[in-house]
Amino acid sequence: MPFARPLTQPSPRLAGIAVCILAGAPADGVDIVADAGARGGRGLAIRAAKALCCELEGRQVVDGALLLVRDGEIEAVGSADDIDIPAGYALMDVGESWLVPGMVDLHSHVGGSGINDMVLQVNPGLRVAATLRPDNAALQRALAGGVTTVLFIPGSGTNIGGQGILVKTGPGTYDEVCVRNPGSLKVAQGDNPKRWGYGMGRLLMNHHIRTTLRRGLAYARRWEDYEREGGEEPERRLDLDIFRALAAKETQISTHTQYYQVVLASLRILRMEFGFDAYIDHGSFDSWELGAVAENIGVPAILGPREVLWPRPPRYDTDGRVEASSWGFQRMGHTRIGFNTDAPVVPQEELPLQAAMGVRYGFDDSHVDAVRAVTIVPAWTAGIDERLGSLEVGKDADILVVGGDPTDPRNAIERVLVEGRVVYEARKGAQRW
Repeated sequence: MPFARPLTQPSPRLAGIAVCILAGAPADGVDIVADAGARGGRGLAIRAAKALCCELEGRQVVDGALLLVRDGEIEAVGSADDIDIPAGYALMDVGESWLVPGMVDLHSHVGGSGINDMVLQVNPGLRVAATLRPDNAALQRALAGGVTTVLFIPGSGTNIGGQGILVKTGPGTYDEVCVRNPGSLKVAQGDNPKRWGYGMGRLLMNHHIRTTLRRGLAYARRWEDYEREGGEEPERRLDLDIFRALAAKETQISTHTQYYQVVLASLRILRMEFGFDAYIDHGSFDSWELGAVAENIGVPAILGPREVLWPRPPRYDTDGRVEASSWGFQRMGHTRIGFNTDAPVVPQEELPLQAAMGVRYGFDDSHVDAVRAVTIVPAWTAGIDERLGSLEVGKDADILVVGGDPTDPRNAIERVLVEGRVVYEARKGAQRW
């Protein structure tokens, strides 16, 4: 667990004392920013040694940073020398710590109480949103690891498991934590569905997927014709309604796919044949040689959990680097690469550790892309980057206070804000992670 920190950085307790002194609040810090930054509250200014902005195209790092937060959104971000703190704003000075966007995980199963998604081999109408339990224990630990948004999805036991939901991990009602529903249509191509029922091979699984997508696309087009031209209203099909959102590019297909042959089938069927917005989700392992193909047809790669296929001995390239999926995709020219956990297979709070493993195996020597891989890249992949994934004006103030580089496991998350509200502080009570 990441408790250690470089000796040059102050402890979370000392940072909290600094906040109290600068804000003129009681020493215990209870009332420092009780309403500041949150919706309906006063403004909040956050001063830090560094801010990793992680913009999709543009600014990545600001040294000596200052962020202004008002009504749950980022109001300004830049150098403290260039931004004046408005009167009445509370000040949170975190000293030598860094500010980082809240992390996004696009493959998680810990958002709710669970659901049986293995009734039929294809279940496009199943919705896990009905089982969502905001602020459950697993999501509380996710916050402690810096994960503020997850795609809660069905399992991978069937070819089409159903519909996921994008949710915030912080406390709140269903409406308060929901980012988008449906978050995706979950497709699984690989070995897991082969164990269902009568035991299918990949040829039959691909037939099931193609048949369902063909029916769904025809259904969506009938509704498009009706809405454009009028006439007789089509029969409503709850099991196929998701395809109206897919056809309108309002959501995507997230596909559990791994190994070269299977990932190639995913790229060919989901994107090339049917033209849906889709992304590789969960893993790829030795399919990284398809990186250029995925990049050319616009399919992002969200990789993990793990970076190498075990127990197969790792292979090394001519530079002596281990064959790892993320570095392999990067080497093949793929520019939009992210990480996921498949929680609880890998605990939700270990998402930054997945990025750290990528760096360890050769992904992004600067570490900047590794941070982007758990922030702006998954947000862009899921089509929620106008709201999440970077520290930019107008976006949700989902902000992490970290003891340093978040891809370094020695640096713990000190404080988490979701929409401007402090929802986790390591110095208050036991540190969860």
